[in-house]
Amino acid sequence: MAQDKVKRSPTQIKYGLIQSTIRLLMVLLFLGLIFIFIMMPTYTFKHTWNPQFQAKTNSTYFGAQGTRILIYTFPVLLIATLGCVFLHIAKKSNESNMEIGNGKKHGTTIWNRPMLVKGPLGIVSITEIAFLLMFIALLIWSFSIYLHNDFATIISKSEAENGEKVWQEKIESVALRLGLVGNICLALLFFPVTRGSTVLPIFGLTSEGCIKYHIWLGHVLMTLFTTHGVCYIIYWASTHQISQMLKWDKVGVSNVAGEISLLAGLVLWVATIPYIRRKYFELFFYTHYLYIIFIIFFIFHVGISFACIMLPGFYLFLVDRYLRFLQSRREVRLVSSRVLPCETVELNFSKGHGLTYNPTSVMFINVPSISKLQWHPFTITSNSKLESEKLSVVIKSEGTWTKKLYQLLSNPSPIDRLGISVEGPYGPASTNYLRHDTLVMVSGGSGITPFISIIRELIYLSTTFKCKTPNIVLISSFKNTSCLSMLDLILPISGTPSDISNIQLQIEAYITRDREFKSDSSIHPQTLWFKPNPTDAPIHSMLGPNTWLWLGAIISSSFIIFLIIIGIITRYYIFPIDHNTNKIFSYPLRVFLNVLVICVSVVVVASVAVIWNKKQNAKEAKQIQNLEGSSPTVSPSSMIYNVDRELESLPYQSLVQATNVHYGTRPDLKRLLFEMKGSSVGVLVSGPKQMRQEVASICSSGLVENLHFESISFTW
Repeated sequence: MAQDKVKRSPTQIKYGLIQSTIRLLMVLLFLGLIFIFIMMPTYTFKHTWNPQFQAKTNSTYFGAQGTRILIYTFPVLLIATLGCVFLHIAKKSNESNMEIGNGKKHGTTIWNRPMLVKGPLGIVSITEIAFLLMFIALLIWSFSIYLHNDFATIISKSEAENGEKVWQEKIESVALRLGLVGNICLALLFFPVTRGSTVLPIFGLTSEGCIKYHIWLGHVLMTLFTTHGVCYIIYWASTHQISQMLKWDKVGVSNVAGEISLLAGLVLWVATIPYIRRKYFELFFYTHYLYIIFIIFFIFHVGISFACIMLPGFYLFLVDRYLRFLQSRREVRLVSSRVLPCETVELNFSKGHGLTYNPTSVMFINVPSISKLQWHPFTITSNSKLESEKLSVVIKSEGTWTKKLYQLLSNPSPIDRLGISVEGPYGPASTNYLRHDTLVMVSGGSGITPFISIIRELIYLSTTFKCKTPNIVLISSFKNTSCLSMLDLILPISGTPSDISNIQLQIEAYITRDREFKSDSSIHPQTLWFKPNPTDAPIHSMLGPNTWLWLGAIISSSFIIFLIIIGIITRYYIFPIDHNTNKIFSYPLRVFLNVLVICVSVVVVASVAVIWNKKQNAKEAKQIQNLEGSSPTVSPSSMIYNVDRELESLPYQSLVQATNVHYGTRPDLKRLLFEMKGSSVGVLVSGPKQMRQEVASICSSGLVENLHFESISFTW
């Protein structure tokens, strides 16, 4: 479809130039890191480059640790900081594009098509397979080069010199190198689970969508580390050095710390078995906290200098984790809930005007009255621009935790307040659903919730900017008639302006278990309003409207403070004792000091940033309250959801007219998708695993060229 060219404004040109410069710098840093990891196992790096680096960076302030900080830690944190600036500019640029109605149309490339649909890896695109193969190649390359160089020095005469046989020396070499290769996996392990990541959005990824990468890395990591440990035990047993298992010397590698770390990792690994995770989720959830023991004792095992290789990913995770901790300390204001007859509830929270998020974002929720430790992610269905004062999530009663929540809210004796803490929202840095002519959304059961947020986003764009939105086809499968109430959630709660007549919406609802409409089944939600509590606060962005800039400031400032403090400690406490020999000063004490300084730096800087923004949020809330003080207030009783009034409303009538209900059948997805018209048809799917695989298989079949499968994950 031919598109009218939109002239770019000077502001957009400036934004584009800055983004291009930052992107180029980040690409160069990224390629440099890859090159270093490729060269790291080689003889050239070990005996030529590394000694030269150490000679130039081995100062009295950082010692040998300074070389690894400069090579491995600094570039990654610089990329993360530049990413913050890049994402801040991208956010401003997207807002500018919307204001002039610039919606670029382009389809996804062949590289984003699913290549593998069924199997242990799940749905995987060609791009993901390519990067996976390159990563495996890096691991094989590193391991083989390490062994090639080691085995070349192991000769028969070593048996006479050391009293060890050649195979024993070789198995020790294999054990050591497995640990070094495993460290490459550990260096990447925490990037996918950093929810407020500044690195993932640069590549168009979200933490939720990258969970599978975390799982892959975890399996490879634990396989390598477990084999590493077993090989060393075999070596010690065969050379009558089994007492080495109890070694924790003042200087050098600590075997006891490594064994504790490995045991913690093994327990955590066993709990990730799909059956255990599915049947005993709480066991899986709580054992994951063993990562703290795993990481701390890993650092004690290898020393802080070597740990600098994996430090950047964990450092960014630590910053994110502490910010989440601060956000979760205060309970938020729950305004109302809509209780659906299909054992589903919609929670409506008060939010600050400055909090914005994109469609398909998720938020983690904790209800202390149910469990003080459990946090569960749910898709946000509201639109931050269409509903400036409200944030909504939809929760289906399926597991133990969600069933208890539904019972609390559907009780005949309704509660007047429910204490809730939240973390988030987290979601994609940007979206562009306008690039398609048609948008097909296939859902099963509660899988409809991400699509509600997308539909509301398109309603906002069409009504506010008069953008030409794609034709929307929603194909939803439900078990019974009562589940049709989920469709009511497409419309915001009473009092929020919405007009779906501006978009081309077609809903095909399939009821699989009921043969016909059951008149005795209620399909409309009931609303419960909660009394306001002065201790509850609206949901605000922890770092204000300029979140990315503040996050960049926290990452860079805390790291600089860490360098200053640890430099002073090294110069005036460690160096006078050790003189940069790494053979005198206690390794465990050095680890403890570094970890302590890292934690203190992150806590102090992040706390200051959060407190500052908290005061700014309070000022803005007070100004808004003063502006609205003269306007008449609306009491909750007058806002109570009135089913009859809603059924007569124009938006609801438009929704009814757009909906076709099919009873006693399942959707023929292949026929429906092949019949879609348009040069670019975006296909999104959210629901059971079998449904996701079927849709991915259809889109990747190559029988039609206009179907573009959107590889967005909606499941943690």
